[in-house]
Amino acid sequence: MTEERRAEPLSLPDIAAMKRDGRKIVMVTAYDAPSARLADEAGVDIVFVGDSAANNVLGYPDTTPISMDEMIMLARAARRTTQRAFFLVDMPLGAFQESDEGAVHHAIRFVKEAGAQGVKLEGGGPMVARARAIAAAGIPVMGHLGLTPQTATALGGYKAQGRTGANARQLYVDALALQRAGCFGIVLEAVPARVATHISDALAVPTIGIGAGPGCDGQVLVWHDLLGINDGPMPRFVKRYADVAGEVRRGLATFTAEVRDGTFPSTEHTYKISDEEFELFASETSSAVIAGDDWI
Repeated sequence: MTEERRAEPLSLPDIAAMKRDGRKIVMVTAYDAPSARLADEAGVDIVFVGDSAANNVLGYPDTTPISMDEMIMLARAARRTTQRAFFLVDMPLGAFQESDEGAVHHAIRFVKEAGAQGVKLEGGGPMVARARAIAAAGIPVMGHLGLTPQTATALGGYKAQGRTGANARQLYVDALALQRAGCFGIVLEAVPARVATHISDALAVPTIGIGAGPGCDGQVLVWHDLLGINDGPMPRFVKRYADVAGEVRRGLATFTAEVRDGTFPSTEHTYKISDEEFELFASETSSAVIAGDDWI
C-alpha cells in the first residue's frame, strides 16, 4: 500500500526535520517520466536522477561515460512528472572535478535546464571545496562517501569502504567536512553498518545509506535493481521487491505467440466502419487501377 501523498512538495527543511524526528527518508533513482511519476505516487521522499542511468538505461559499461547533456535530457523527463518528492540530480564525472567554477557552472545548468532542486557529487578530500562552492552559490548539494562509482578504479574496484580503522576514520572526517561545507545530506555507499551508524549519529544532516545498514537516516536503491529489471548477480545490499523483467518477458512472449497464431488482434482490438460506408469505399475502389500515385 502506498502512503498518502503530501499536500505540498517536500522541501529541504522537511528533510532536515525527518532526521530530527527519526523518520526514515526514502530515495529512489528514476531516469524518465514514467518512473519518476510512479516513485512520486508511491510516496518516495527524494526522486534521484543518478548517473547510474549510464549503465541502467543508456547501455554504457559503467557510470563514467555519461555526459552532462545526457543527464540533463533524462533529468528534464523525470522532472516533468515529479510533483511531491524532492528532485535531486547527480553530477556526472567531469562536471565538478576540474574546478570550483566548473562545478558551480554545471550545477546551475541542472537547476536552470532540468529543474533540479539539488545536486549530488561524489567524494571527500578535494571535492569538499566543490561542495562548498556549489552550496555558496545557493544550490543545495548532497555529498557521497564510501564506494564512489566514478572513482571505483582508484578504490580497487566495487568494494566496501571503511573496513579498516584508518579508512573508517577518513570517512568520518570527510563526512564532517562535507557537512561544514554546506551539504544538506550525505550518501554512504558500501560502508560497514557500524561505521555508518557512528557517522550518522555524529552528523546533524541526514545520511542516506546504500549498503550501509539500517542506522542511516534513509535508504536509496536503484530503480532497475529493486524492481528486478536488471538480471544477473546483484550487490549484497540489493533487495528485489518485484520481478519486472520476468513479467516483461512473459508479456512479450505471449504477444509474439498470439501474433504468429493469429489470435491477436481480435475483433475487440479493431475499429469498425458501417456497411454503407464500406460499400461506398469498395465500389469506388474496385474499378480503380492505381498507377504510381495517380487514380485511373
